Amino acid sequence: MTAPKTLDTPYAPPRIFGSEYRAASLGILLCVTLVAFEGMSVGVVMPAISEELDALGLYGMSFSAFLIGGLFANVVAGLWSDRKGHALPFIAGITLFVIGMALAGAAVNKELFVLARIVQGLGGGSTIVACYVMIARVYAPEARSKIFAAISAAWVVPAMVGPAVAGLVADTVGWRWVFYGICPLIVPALIMLLPALRQSSRGNPEQAVRSVPRIMAAAATAGGAALLLFGVDRVHQSPVAGGLATVGGLALLVIGLPRLLPKGALRFARGLPTTIMMRGMYSAAFFGVNSFIPLVLTQVKHFGTAEAGIALTTGALGWSTGAYLQSRRAYSAQKLLRLGAAAVLVGVLGTMLTALPPFSGWVAVPAWIVAGLGMGISVTTVSVTMMRQSPEDEQGKNSAAMQVMDTLGAALAIGVGGALINLIGHAPAQISTGFVVIALLMGAIALAAVVIASRIRT
Repeated sequence: MTAPKTLDTPYAPPRIFGSEYRAASLGILLCVTLVAFEGMSVGVVMPAISEELDALGLYGMSFSAFLIGGLFANVVAGLWSDRKGHALPFIAGITLFVIGMALAGAAVNKELFVLARIVQGLGGGSTIVACYVMIARVYAPEARSKIFAAISAAWVVPAMVGPAVAGLVADTVGWRWVFYGICPLIVPALIMLLPALRQSSRGNPEQAVRSVPRIMAAAATAGGAALLLFGVDRVHQSPVAGGLATVGGLALLVIGLPRLLPKGALRFARGLPTTIMMRGMYSAAFFGVNSFIPLVLTQVKHFGTAEAGIALTTGALGWSTGAYLQSRRAYSAQKLLRLGAAAVLVGVLGTMLTALPPFSGWVAVPAWIVAGLGMGISVTTVSVTMMRQSPEDEQGKNSAAMQVMDTLGAALAIGVGGALINLIGHAPAQISTGFVVIALLMGAIALAAVVIASRIRT
């Protein structure tokens, strides 16, 4: 029999791999690992997909479609979690994600592939928000920073093996099996998460916000982002049609986005509004460059598929290291976010050198380690700060708002980057020029994040 605790018994902080949280932690981390592997795989094999499906003109949209689908799902899953708990949004998200993976593997043209990416985004967006709410409701507050750091660290294994495995699979049995191979691995993750999913009875329908207006706002925001990117991408071919689509997309964003974010977010009001907006800035600066690194290395520097994935590998390793360091140091959130943004800025500008003739493509390796280090520090800090600033009955809503900015920032940055590549041209020298322009734009966003970081303090 275990001895009863006394007043003299020292307090033992909860361990995320202790008996209380072990199954939930392993299940969450396996899900993240699989999603991470998918993200790494798409980035590495996208040049091959573009070549087979004649989809280079939709290179940026193939990434943005995933993110825009996720943006809509973020809001719906957040509302659903606040009202009913996290179990059903998580199960629905995982199911859609697997369906999207199967559709991508079966795609016979670029339109079907983009559709598959949207379905994957719907599933991934719902799953991520449900995981955040699961962490908030299953884990003790002092354990949350540890599980968030572990989530970032879960990118290490797919980062180390993902690019090589994806390249090997694509070169042997074909890129389609990069998608097919992930589907059956979801089953053990679901089995491990069953106990945590049963703890989903803490939804609060009385205090949750009304769902219909926010779902309509999410639809307007996702539709506006898609229309905006379509217009920006087409304006050089048809100035009138492209311009009208761009204006229409902006109008929908102005209507929908403010209703998905805390009051004052778009003017960077102090506290939670700025915390959530910072997530979008980091995602835009990092992923706006990350998605085009394999394209530059394969088309400009003539790297092989596996070689081109090494830069993405090092970025993920840096990310995991940054998350670990963040969990070990006692700096204020403002200082951590400023340091993280500065590292992203240095990494983005360093990677720009990859596209210039005098420099080797391998310059991307150290540069992207630095950028990933900054993201590991920043993303974990934003997540923990957001949870600390949120009442329990608004954790789902604010998690969704954070994911909205995360996905919207990345989607717009990647979409604009793809439009620049299409505008400047697809020849190697033109891709090189386009990448330099993209890096400068994303560097400006990272610099703005350095300046704004102090406003997360109320």
